[in-house]
Amino acid sequence: MSPGKRPPKNPSAMRMVGDLVALFRKAAGFTQAALAERLVAAESTIAAIEQGRRPLLPDMAVAMDQVLDTKGALAVAVAGMPEIDQYPLYAEQYMAHEREAITLSWYDVLTVPGILQTEECARTVLRNRVPAYDEDELGAKTAGRIERQEILHRRYPPTLSFVVWEAALKLAYLEPLARADQLRHLRACAELPGLAMQFLPLDAPTHAGLDGAFTLVETPDHQHLAYTESQRGSQWVSDRDEVSNLARKYAMLRSQALTPEQSKGLLNRLLGEQ
Repeated sequence: MSPGKRPPKNPSAMRMVGDLVALFRKAAGFTQAALAERLVAAESTIAAIEQGRRPLLPDMAVAMDQVLDTKGALAVAVAGMPEIDQYPLYAEQYMAHEREAITLSWYDVLTVPGILQTEECARTVLRNRVPAYDEDELGAKTAGRIERQEILHRRYPPTLSFVVWEAALKLAYLEPLARADQLRHLRACAELPGLAMQFLPLDAPTHAGLDGAFTLVETPDHQHLAYTESQRGSQWVSDRDEVSNLARKYAMLRSQALTPEQSKGLLNRLLGEQ
């Protein structure tokens, strides 16, 4: 994730806001299931917020205030939460959706997608950041990136599609052993159920992704969102027209890329060259 200006919220403050949500919900006569239904959200999401295990995001706070008739109290509480320096808020929002997504479609240009990186690759990519992280930040962010890979092995994993430009497989920033480990890891991930990995060849005559990397997310309540990254930062995209445009780009990229079987063959050839 690219660095940002607004970090996520303090865990103790998250628990406090969770307590408020539970208090207001009960006062309004809602069960967690009933509130989730009104908000078109998962009951587990409401439970996690009330237990302080996940943040109450601003848009959800506004929706809860409307349903529970709390006069904006939750939105104010979220806006006033103390902060810690770990992830920017937009990245926190993305990771919250990523953990529960039923579909992820990920296009990357210059690096292996974060949730497919080995620990050494993740550490090296993050170490190359300018301005640099200190060692404590580097360790925490590396661990956080690796923890996100738990979604690959969920009991009911999301449907995952990756299109990656072949240039990302050069991995020149890794030592030879680390490069081979990363390629082997990609090859193993390519066999996971519900995961399709495709590479866009360097000599592809057409390329629908020249504007940069992005990820498409489908939430459990079938909301379609997108997340884009650039040198200037990252951005959530929720406007339906803009998400549709990115979805069309992704569909074109899949048609321009090698098939999943051809992509496995490319990885096999690269591993044979190590």
